[in-house]
Amino acid sequence: MEYNVYLLATDPNNPCRDVIHSRDTELKIRVYCLNSDSFVPNPNEIQLFGYANGKLYAFETIDISAEDALDVVGAIQWYADYIDYPQMEILPEDPRPGQSVAM
Repeated sequence: MEYNVYLLATDPNNPCRDVIHSRDTELKIRVYCLNSDSFVPNPNEIQLFGYANGKLYAFETIDISAEDALDVVGAIQWYADYIDYPQMEILPEDPRPGQSVAM
């Protein structure tokens, strides 16, 4: 079984603004810490959410292609391991009250 290799680009001015890159595909996912970042979902992208270490994260793809869509969850699971929270539950909807889902 093949495993994708992921890389992380970090913003030195914002420790909560990471971008996950797949080494082997075009997949890119922007990470938002919803406790401190504002987030407006892009209706053309995939958004998933997860809680880790008391923070709510939003994960949004960047220019997603159909062939990369199946790797999104694996990339988020990799990120959860990276931040030492492998038990992160990945949620399909924004769990904050009053938030709507971009479809």
